[in-house]
Parts: sequence; structure tokens; C-alpha cells
Amino acid sequence: MTRRGILALLAALPASLRAQMASRGVKALPRGAPSGRPFHAHLTDVAAQAGLRAPTIYGAESGSDYIVETIGCGAVFFDYDNDGWLDIFLPCGSRFNEAPKDATNRLYKNNRDGTFTDVTEKAGLVRSGWACGATVGDYNNDGFEDLFLTYWGQNVLYRNNGDGSFTDVTKEAGLLNQKARWGSGCTWVDYDRDGRLDLFVANYLQFDLKTTPRKGQDTACNWKGVAVNCGPRGLLPETHLLYHNNGDGTFSDVSVKSGIAKAKGSYGLTAVAADFDNDGWPDIFVACDSTPSLLFRNNREGTFTEDGMARGVALNDDGAEQAGMGVAVGDINLDGHLDILTTHFADDTSTLSINDGRANFRDETLRAGLGVETRFVSWGCGMPDLDNDGYPDLFVVTGSVYPEMERAIPELAYKTPRVLFRNLSNGKFEELMGEGGPGVSAAHSSRGCCFGDFDNDGDLDILINNMNEAPSLLRNDVSGPNHWLKVKLIGVVSNRSAIGGRVTARYGGKVQAQEVLSQSGFLSVSDSRLHFGLGAAEFADLEIRWPNGRKESVAKVPADRLVVIKEGAGIIESPLTAAFTKPAR
Repeated sequence: MTRRGILALLAALPASLRAQMASRGVKALPRGAPSGRPFHAHLTDVAAQAGLRAPTIYGAESGSDYIVETIGCGAVFFDYDNDGWLDIFLPCGSRFNEAPKDATNRLYKNNRDGTFTDVTEKAGLVRSGWACGATVGDYNNDGFEDLFLTYWGQNVLYRNNGDGSFTDVTKEAGLLNQKARWGSGCTWVDYDRDGRLDLFVANYLQFDLKTTPRKGQDTACNWKGVAVNCGPRGLLPETHLLYHNNGDGTFSDVSVKSGIAKAKGSYGLTAVAADFDNDGWPDIFVACDSTPSLLFRNNREGTFTEDGMARGVALNDDGAEQAGMGVAVGDINLDGHLDILTTHFADDTSTLSINDGRANFRDETLRAGLGVETRFVSWGCGMPDLDNDGYPDLFVVTGSVYPEMERAIPELAYKTPRVLFRNLSNGKFEELMGEGGPGVSAAHSSRGCCFGDFDNDGDLDILINNMNEAPSLLRNDVSGPNHWLKVKLIGVVSNRSAIGGRVTARYGGKVQAQEVLSQSGFLSVSDSRLHFGLGAAEFADLEIRWPNGRKESVAKVPADRLVVIKEGAGIIESPLTAAFTKPAR
């Protein structure tokens, strides 16, 4: 069936179905016997002792009148001051009535001792409103990472001044909206490979307080018989935007010229730019809520073709639309191609889409063993190798969108645990119910999550943004003999952030590809240093494909260290490497 046909069917649904998020109503498959293998990662929430105590305000705590209060926002790991230690940025929302005065986005500087200091005001990043997504990249190639945020209302571009402060340059850059829009997913992407970062912005839906029914005003807006806020179905979708970097600090809207604006009728959320068809040019995938997801394939001449339906990522294996929210991209089966995990609503599974290397995807969800988990509304996700065994795992954060449901139906909890699937290395995964540590089993209503090594000890930690609570910072403590390698890319002819650069690592008879991404998870940004668990291997051979297509190789890189690779110069000595103080095992 064509995309037009699918959307026509959605439009024809009864109002009682159109007002809900998509859910297939599937039941979980029986769990098999546990493998009994030890899991050498242990995740503990250390947010409070790290100084991350301020709550992320987002909508009313007792129940939401409008969908804008439920979606939440992402989380960011990035090194804004170039000292080799990951800092934290947490977007924040608001409330329609009596929003706290301290409801603001927050920037936390890493003190290099396991703690963080709130430097939001000093950095010039205090801002109230309904923030949603974030993307990080050095758009002006000055050596410091800049920050772009989407909002319901007006998106914002912050230029990093290199002195610990940021300047709002949205107007000067030509990025002001002509009308209020609900920006959601966003990602830097050098789509024309000219060495300058362009900007893709997804939009969720058209939301107006004057025209959108409040909870209880439309009887069609209910879930399991309980009145809830309306949407996304029944509300008008938006089109998406592409801005070309002019090289002088300004951007031009090329949404129509590039073909991006042709894609209509989908509620866009997380956006990820990566080369899915292995032609050396970045494509763009957008997880869409309750409508077909989008895959914009790069035509290599300034335009894109939306091809998600034909490529197998618009719908699930049953041909049904899902409530696409979060996106993880990685080489989950170690074949050198980038696969996709998308997260969805309750009574449905997350979807694992395996890439054949030409951007043709097959749904491996059930065969991989992910069908055992359907209980939760799932959001941010990733493919981190948490135990450094050389096989990426799957991690998902969850949380309901309807606090009022729990009062009516107690088993439908608002706060729910995280989900961890351990990679069994044979194409199968098993859900770990307690082995991952207390940070996994703790219940929250979470949205964005990102992955990075905040304490520079050689394993991946996890930052999670929770609704109307302080964030979670899951410190990972890995035991056992497994090795690891981190790779930081610095572009020269390519964009300096090396966004779109790919590293293919060969270690212990395995091969794994990773790309530098500017958004993933749910509206979030992970550490730009690529992390490879190596298992027993003590070195890796690396092939780098830079964003402009140039390739170079580095052989026999020793394990248990960070290497900084500069385009055209190979491994360089860098102050960044000095931040890693843990000796090799």
C-alpha cells in the first residue's frame, strides 16, 4: 500500500481511535529460560551525590490537559569547554498554571571528581518555555560545540563563545519561525559534504491552545475508558525543515528545494542523520508517532527522496504504524551496517530493524527475543555495549504519559522501570530483570536519555531526563577482564565535529561500525567519542571514513584508552587523552 493510502486509512479511523497514540494491543511472548551468563555491568543512580538535584519541570504532576505537557524533552552529554570531561545539559519544560520560577534548562559543568556544578546562569543559558529536542555540533568550525534546541514556540541556536558562555544567535542566523511551531527532533548534518554543518528540524504537530480540546472536552480523547489529553491523532501534522549552512553564520531554508517539505502527514519526533545505504552520504531517519516513520535518502545532489515505506522502516512487520518515539542506531549484529531500534507505546514492542547494507531493513523484533516486553510506554533508547564484551546491548527508558490512569487502573503505573536487553552474541537478546543494578529497576516517568563516559573510567554511563523529578545519572561499574577503546574524531576538511564520520573497528575476529551522531535516543545527544567494547581483544584495527568521503586506516590500536584522530594526520597527541586517568588493565 502507498503512503497516501496508509494516511487515508488513518484519517478514516473513528474519532475514538484517532485521538490516541498508536498501539497494536499485542501481548508479550513467553520468556525463555535465562542464559545464566554473568553480566559484568552494574548501574547505580548517583545523580544526587553528583549534584544533579533540580527537577525537570514538564506539565502538571497530577495529570495533563494537553499533549504538549506529556512529550517531555531530551538529555545531552557534551564537552562544552573542551577539557576532556563530559558536561551535562538538560532541557526543561513549563506548566500552564503556576510554573516554578526556576523551571529552566540547566548546564552542569563536570568537576572531574564525580560531581557537577550548575553553571546555567554564568553560561547565559537560562530560559523558560517548552523545550523539546537538542542537537550539538560546531556549526561555525571554531573548535567549540554549539547547541540548538527545539521548542513548542520558537527554536533557539546558541553559539558557544569558547569562554564558558553561549550567545543566542537565532535571529542573526536566520532561524526565527514566522509562526509558533512545535519543533521536536533536530540534527546537524552535512548533507552536501561541503564541510559545514546544515540543520534538519522535525516538527511534531500543529498545537494551539485556542483550538485544541482540553482534556474532558472531547469524549473521543480517552484511553482504556479514562479521559486523557487529545492527540496526536485528530490533530494536524506538520512538515519538516532543512536549513543550509551558508558559511557566514547564517542559514537558508531549503526545505522545498531539497524535497524535505514533500513529506507530509507524519508526527515527527526523534531525528537521526546517518549513512544507512553505505554510499558515503548522510541520510535522515525520523521516528514518527502513530504515523509512518520517514527515511530521507540522500540523492547526493542537494535533494532527498523519502523512501521509508519501500525500505521497511515506515511500518512494522505487520504493516501497522507505531508510536515511534526514540531511535537507537548502531551495528547491533556486527556486520558493518547501521541498524535501527525504535521505541513505541504500551501494549507494543520496540522494533529492531536490521540493515542489509543498502538501506533495506527487515524486522527482527520477534526473532531477536524483544517480543517478551510490551508493558511500558518506551522513550529514549540506545545500543551501548554496557559490559564491554564487544556486543552492543539494548537499553530503553520508560514512563507513562497519563498520570491519571494509575488512579483509575492501579496496574497502569505512571512511573516504570528501565528496560535492559543483553546481547547474547547469536542474534538473540535476553531481558535482564535485576542483573543490571538498581539504576535499571528504579521506577520513573522518563523521556530522554544519552550515553557517555562521564567519569572517564572506560565504560558507558547513562543520563536520563525524568518528568517532574531530578534526572538520573547511572554510573556504570564494569567488572571482569573485558577491554575497550574510545575514538574521538576531529575534522579538518570535513566539519570539525566530524558528524557523519564513520569508524569501523575490527577486533578479535569481529567487525563493528559506528557513526558520530548529532541526535539519537529520544531527542537527545550522546558522547561524540565513539565507544567500542573489545571483549578479550587487546587491540583493534580502525578504518575511518570522514564525512567528506575520504578514508584512512590506523592499525593495531592498543585497547583501554582514548585515541584522538585528526583528519589527514592519524592519531595525534591531545589534551583530551590526558583526561583518561584509569590505567590499562
